Amino acid sequence: MSWEEELINLYDKNSAQAGKIQYKRFQKNKKDEKIPYVLLPPFHTTVTAQIQVTVTAEGEFLGAGKVSNEDKLTIIPVTEKSGSRTAGKAPHPLCDNLRYLAGDYGRYVPDKKGDLGSYHQLYMEELEKWHLSPFSHEKVDAVWLYLKKGTLLQDLLQEKILLLNENGRLSDEVKIEGVAQNMAFVRFIVRGKNGMEFGKAIDECWKDPTLWNCFIQYYHSMEREKELDYLTGEMQTASYLHSKKIRNEGDGAKLISSNDETNFTFRGRFTTKEQAFAIGNETSQKMHNALKWIIRKQGKSFDTLTMVTWESDMKKMPPWDADTETISSMTVPDIAVDEGKEDFREQFQDDLSNEWEEEAEEDVVSDGNPITARQFYSALEGYRKQVENTSHMILMAFDAATTGRLSLAEFKTLESSRYLDNIRKWHEQCGWVQSKYKEGRRKTYYGVPGVRDIADILYGSESKGGLMIVDKNGKKLYAELSRRLLPCIWNNRNIPYDLVMTAVNRASMPQAYKERYNWERVLTLACSFVKKNRFERKKEEWNVALNKECTIRDYLYGRLLAVADRIEYRTFEKEKDTARVTNAKRYMSTFSQRPFETWKIIEENLQPYLNKLSIAERRYYENLIDSICQLFEVDDFRKNDKLDGLYLLGFHSQSYDLKYSKNKTNDGGSENE
Repeated sequence: MSWEEELINLYDKNSAQAGKIQYKRFQKNKKDEKIPYVLLPPFHTTVTAQIQVTVTAEGEFLGAGKVSNEDKLTIIPVTEKSGSRTAGKAPHPLCDNLRYLAGDYGRYVPDKKGDLGSYHQLYMEELEKWHLSPFSHEKVDAVWLYLKKGTLLQDLLQEKILLLNENGRLSDEVKIEGVAQNMAFVRFIVRGKNGMEFGKAIDECWKDPTLWNCFIQYYHSMEREKELDYLTGEMQTASYLHSKKIRNEGDGAKLISSNDETNFTFRGRFTTKEQAFAIGNETSQKMHNALKWIIRKQGKSFDTLTMVTWESDMKKMPPWDADTETISSMTVPDIAVDEGKEDFREQFQDDLSNEWEEEAEEDVVSDGNPITARQFYSALEGYRKQVENTSHMILMAFDAATTGRLSLAEFKTLESSRYLDNIRKWHEQCGWVQSKYKEGRRKTYYGVPGVRDIADILYGSESKGGLMIVDKNGKKLYAELSRRLLPCIWNNRNIPYDLVMTAVNRASMPQAYKERYNWERVLTLACSFVKKNRFERKKEEWNVALNKECTIRDYLYGRLLAVADRIEYRTFEKEKDTARVTNAKRYMSTFSQRPFETWKIIEENLQPYLNKLSIAERRYYENLIDSICQLFEVDDFRKNDKLDGLYLLGFHSQSYDLKYSKNKTNDGGSENE
């Protein structure tokens, strides 16, 4: 299906939720916050209201108040013109800002252009039409009776909602929730007769479904002659003014626009815009309302780029940009792992046979809950079990080069089964030991970081103890990386080689990082990328478990560097040497460029550190270096050519093996950790 059909289908399947305000929870500054969102009924939109006015059914003023920040989302009816207004005069049918609603607006606001009264006049003419129609509503009648008196600003001043300056005018400097008070948006509460409640009826105009339905019927009664809807093939009243507020409530960019009749819109191909383009009004409403809803519900923004994915039946699916630990910990049905996936599971269990506790001298707390392949596969199988054979995933991405135009940057659909397969392949092919801080604790898992974390690791600098992009163009880097990794994850395409090399080059410069943990995150990401790249180019399988039979020059040189690093590190004193950097890490960048020449320097510098070790431990490391050197071809060892990224896999696997291995040293003693 086309993206338009997908959105129409999304609206139809979820139409029962129309008008129900829901909340998306997230954490900001360690506090839980809620963002409201709603699937709008046709011919309605949402606004941020600053003032609410309460009147009786007879139109008598009862009171007013400022709208709290938690309750500011307001559903209002709109016309085709008012729903897309950017300039000019186009009043909303019921709720609007003060210059439309207040008959006494000109008394308190300077009329510089001499047309302030026309806003209220135009509003009252449109409201009267609805008030006198067969589709009016008791709330419409009440608002009409009240505003007809022309005392709105006077009432708000008496309630001290608005303030005047020394000249008796509305002060421009006074704000209500960030909006100048003379431009505040007003919504209405209508009580029953004599101020009593309406019984079971809803007093708030923005929450009353009966009011929405009355306006929908009224709007249909005012429709023009029907035309062919180019999207559905049905006869509908065409719309040429389409909705804005697509990405957020302040978004003025439109996805569909055809109001340029004097320049290049038709380029001589058509006489009128009707010949070139016609979308039914109701079709446009469904498309835009569904898009707004799904973006607010589960969309993600990267600067001007907004991405959203959903399953065709709105079933919960693993996010394509999440890390392995997040997917593994999501709540899904407990499904057994397929027998065909035993190899990967065994790899996970080998790598995570014990809790990954850091060395005692690093003072890092383990969470005691390692992520295993069983959890990851159980999650994917749980998702797979809940979807139908016809299920498919949809991805849409939108970007805006200007404030007025929104482009569809990406549109992809994929069978849900293939989507889950590709998610699995991405986390398998990039699987490596990773770590992150979660709820203030360091958590280690096997897999691949999320897309945002990858951006921070590749392009970020150290800030507040972690890695993050602090550059003013940082948000654009998030957007660009998301677009580049999207095909790799969504369609199982090859990872861009320049991203692999960026990770390798950063991992080869440990001295660039003050915190060892930050460099380790770069190193393990580089290992993930190199592993995937080697699989794509040479169909090689690599994992964290040390390959003691490998004779590839790059891998072996990485192992030697890891042993040298470990020998020096074993001589460090816990309190005195916390900031020290080993010679192996100090020479790492040069080593990756000229390994044979640099290894001789590193090896010569090792002797004083070997002498500090016990005899058994010294013999263990000397034998280990000899055994690695014996695996080299003589000519390969003497080559001084630049090392491939594979050397990082050798370095990390050897380091990991030395750190966590329970092997005994030659004289029977164990390595004292």
